[in-house]
Amino acid sequence: MELNPSEEPRLSNQLLPLDPVRSLLYPLDEFYEWAGVPMPPVIQLSGSDVPEPYRSLLVHDRDMTPTLAEAYRRNMQLRILKRVLRDDVLAREIVLEVEGDGRVVVYAGIKIYLEHFPREARRLILEGVQPFGMILRGQGIVHFSRPEAFIQVDADEVINQALGLTGRSVLYGRRSALWNSPQVPLAHVLEILPPCR
Repeated sequence: MELNPSEEPRLSNQLLPLDPVRSLLYPLDEFYEWAGVPMPPVIQLSGSDVPEPYRSLLVHDRDMTPTLAEAYRRNMQLRILKRVLRDDVLAREIVLEVEGDGRVVVYAGIKIYLEHFPREARRLILEGVQPFGMILRGQGIVHFSRPEAFIQVDADEVINQALGLTGRSVLYGRRSALWNSPQVPLAHVLEILPPCR
C-alpha cells in the first residue's frame, strides 16, 4: 500500500530536492559507467513541460508499475537486462513489458536497499520474477513514492536496444525515490518511456 496516494499529478514545485552529486539519469547512469558507454543528452523539465500523454504516465506520486498496468489494462512483466548485488544493495537495469504481448513500456534503472525489507519481500526481489511495484503492493509494504526530476532524453543505442527502437527519438522519463519514512529510502529509480503511438 502507498502512503498518502494522490490522484492529481504533482508538478515540479512539489518535487523532492535533487541531489546535486547524482546525475539526472541516476541510477541508470551506473550501468552506462560500468559498460564504459557515454550517457545520452538529457535535460530536466518541469512537470508541466512534459507533454501528454507522457505527463499522465509520469507526473504523479504513484508507483509506475500499477500506473502502467492501469494505462495498458494489463499486468506488467519484468525482464532483467543486468543486475549487480553489492553490500545489500541491488542495482538492476530492467524493462517492463505488457503481459501477453511483450510490448516494452518502460526502460529503467533501479537501486533497491534490501536491508529495509522483510525476509519474504527480499526473497521475491532477489528472485527477479515480479516487478518491484507488484512486490511492494503484494507484500503490503507501506511506502511513498516521490519524483525528484522529470527528464527529456535523446535515445541512444543503449536505450533503443532496450526499448526495441531504431533511429533518433526524443523520450521522456522521471527520476524518483521510494521511501518507507522521510529518512529511509527503499529504492531510487530512473524510468524512460518509449514513444507513445
